Amino acid sequence: MTPEDITPLFTRADGQYLCARWGRPIVPVVFGVEDTTLATVKGAIEAVVALAGHKMAETDPELGANLMFFFFRDWAELVEVPNLDRLIPDLGALVARLQAQGATQYRAFRFDAEGAIRATFVFLRMDGALSALPVQELALAQAAQVILLWSEQAFASRSPLARAGEGAGATVILRPEIAGLIRAAYDPAMPTVGRDASHALRLAARLANG
Repeated sequence: MTPEDITPLFTRADGQYLCARWGRPIVPVVFGVEDTTLATVKGAIEAVVALAGHKMAETDPELGANLMFFFFRDWAELVEVPNLDRLIPDLGALVARLQAQGATQYRAFRFDAEGAIRATFVFLRMDGALSALPVQELALAQAAQVILLWSEQAFASRSPLARAGEGAGATVILRPEIAGLIRAAYDPAMPTVGRDASHALRLAARLANG
């Protein structure tokens, strides 16, 4: 990938370039699914964290869990979740906006003083389209989208996933260039937060040398 390919993936709607990675071990928790789905979601997170060379932990000293997945059928269910309004400011207004948009997913990030990711909240309204996706595919796509702070439109027109193999033996994987970007962004020599397009140049150089 060239810097010109990479830059839009981390350019916000306001035109600001911003790429942030996690600054602490990831501690996931998943609500609203059966045990088999829970294991699949956590397995996808573990795979992407391993790809990044990052760490997971049993507990976060500040929040207990710092990566929270919520699966549900209707946005209105969120306002009934105890204490969620403490984690998500203006929860009622957010739910109303997402209902009006017909949204199926939403991710909220929280950052530490340096700008690194310290918590992420993932909300998935399981409508017909999302429910039809194999859980492995849904889980891997979501894990990829929370390991870094991507732009809002990074995967609007193209999934971060690809298929390897053909027919019944085909498996879903991360697109090689996306996997490469994740590895490059977590390179110890890279800053935890990149705030200008020179960061994309450094990512591209690592991809070229990888």
